Amino acid sequence: MITIYHNPRCTKSREGLCEIENLNQPFEIRKYLDEPFTKVELEEVIKKLNISPIELVRTKESIWIENFKGKQLSDAQIVQAMLENPKLIERPIIINGDKAIIARPKEKINEIIK
Repeated sequence: MITIYHNPRCTKSREGLCEIENLNQPFEIRKYLDEPFTKVELEEVIKKLNISPIELVRTKESIWIENFKGKQLSDAQIVQAMLENPKLIERPIIINGDKAIIARPKEKINEIIK
């Protein structure tokens, strides 16, 4: 099952959702601002993405700039910051089984669907 972690207010996330809809495959939408990640879920997504936690952070968000920029943070602290401030999480995230991608640009979705 394909899952899209989606923020309806984000243009890139809406584009990713449209791309998923065009695949004509079953999928589920997780509006992660309404239904936040658990710590285990977020750590699993980071593992599937094969990135470090900081690579999932939207570092240009004002929350990051005002509260975290320039600080030496551990991976656990970065994960905690995203759990407490889900707007910091890059989007959309597409999961397909054990594969995951940050769909920016939306065409990256094809890398994990085939």
